[in-house]
Amino acid sequence: MRGALLKTGILAGAVALALTACAPAPSSTTGASASPAANGYCARMVTNSGGLDDRSFNQSSWEGLQKAQQQFGIDAQVLVSTGETDLAPNVTQAVDSGCAFVLTVGYELADATLASATASPSTHFAIVDETVTAPNVKPILFDTAQASYLAGYLAAGTSKTGKVATFGGGNQPPVTLFMDGFVDGVAKYNAVHGTGVVVLGWDKAAQDGSFTGDFEDINKGKTLTQSFIDQGADVILPVAGQVGEGAASAALEHDGVSIIWVDNDGYDTLPAQYRPILLTSVMKNTGDAVVQIVGDDIGGSFSADPFVGTLANGGVALAPFHDRADSVPAALSAELDALKADISAGTIVVQSPSTP
Repeated sequence: MRGALLKTGILAGAVALALTACAPAPSSTTGASASPAANGYCARMVTNSGGLDDRSFNQSSWEGLQKAQQQFGIDAQVLVSTGETDLAPNVTQAVDSGCAFVLTVGYELADATLASATASPSTHFAIVDETVTAPNVKPILFDTAQASYLAGYLAAGTSKTGKVATFGGGNQPPVTLFMDGFVDGVAKYNAVHGTGVVVLGWDKAAQDGSFTGDFEDINKGKTLTQSFIDQGADVILPVAGQVGEGAASAALEHDGVSIIWVDNDGYDTLPAQYRPILLTSVMKNTGDAVVQIVGDDIGGSFSADPFVGTLANGGVALAPFHDRADSVPAALSAELDALKADISAGTIVVQSPSTP
């Protein structure tokens, strides 16, 4: 069975509940001791082909499961997929561990998750950034268009060239949702301020634009970003996992070019050399959602109803400006706060064909 089982859990205090027992992880995997936690509850996570340290949703999901491990005293481990052939076997291996809860990450794992959930109805699953309909699968979704709307407004308000850009790793709903919100935020800024800031890389009406075709090849991100810079773009939103680091690399080579990161706060997850060019990040608080869902499962209140992160519930957010705070005028920051309040209250509705 391919895939690496990494990072065994810290055995914290016991949860005072009668919980589903799990068997030790299969011995064919690598890592430290895989003995179950004292309270008998264990969880397994399976990454998509982007691997664990993707500075994106795999990493955030695992951090959430680690938090759950510490908070609830469970045994949490991860199976890392390095290619498409790892996906289904890793899900099967996670289920075969006997654990009560299996977390899968991304659209690549949708089919394998559904197949395993159908075959193992007593196991509870959750899947990040994808909808799988089954009574024992909980989708973890994020309305990132809401936070990306703020990012687009910010990009338009800080651009010196009047051109900004975005691109994706693939034309998929979790990706284009960011891009739709970004385009609408730029349009809102133009409407409020009478400007004509242009977005390169995405046509919302046509639902088509610029994509690298994968989420791992950093060089593709650098090449595409360079083409945007050559066209005059000075704020770029890459929605492409690790590929986005290539965008940051290109920006670092050009004065006055900024990057907006996605999924987590790039100020914390990207190499420190990129901090000077990081304007903000469109964050999905995946970790908090995972902790909540695991806690619900431990408490006997698992539900297949989707979790949808929004600005109102804190599931999505715009990260602090960090080193770039001085480049964001106070008036623009206040406008962003007002927009966030209006979106949270439903006064402004951010719409996308990919809205969860």
